[in-house]
Amino acid sequence: MSDVEMNSRPGLAGAAARLITLWALLGGVLLLVVVIVNVVSVIGGVVWKPFPGDFELTEIGVAVAAFAFLPYCELIGGNVTADIFTARAGPRLIAFFKFLASLMALIFACILLWRMYHGLLNQKDYNYTTAILQIPLWWGFVPILISLALLAVAAGLSLRDSLHSFAEAKHA
Repeated sequence: MSDVEMNSRPGLAGAAARLITLWALLGGVLLLVVVIVNVVSVIGGVVWKPFPGDFELTEIGVAVAAFAFLPYCELIGGNVTADIFTARAGPRLIAFFKFLASLMALIFACILLWRMYHGLLNQKDYNYTTAILQIPLWWGFVPILISLALLAVAAGLSLRDSLHSFAEAKHA
């Protein structure tokens, strides 16, 4: 699905698609900030002194950014597929497989959301922090939980679209 098709969805689905796209862009900005921190740290290590805790910020930033990309990837159908197995399949079977993949993505997103929420609670209860900057680790869980909630929404939209495709293929 192209960006134009995705963002031209009507109503709540269109708003969700735009929010998911914005979230992925924010993940890209975060990744850019992580790269800048690392460049400053390397140059600072040569010229003056390195940026303290750069690896801690890198760990948290890359994790948050990676999760921010998942909903967008699901929404546009950008996940890895094994087309060699469906090369000779008809449109109905392909639509069924897309439905199955969307259903699995929705289940996976809900399980991850549930377990990561409990991970956040554990990190908060035990007050775990990074070694150098003393950043509470649970802070990184908050945007990850938002990403997983958006992944569930994206999977729901994909599921709806795949059901529509399956119904069209059935009548074709």
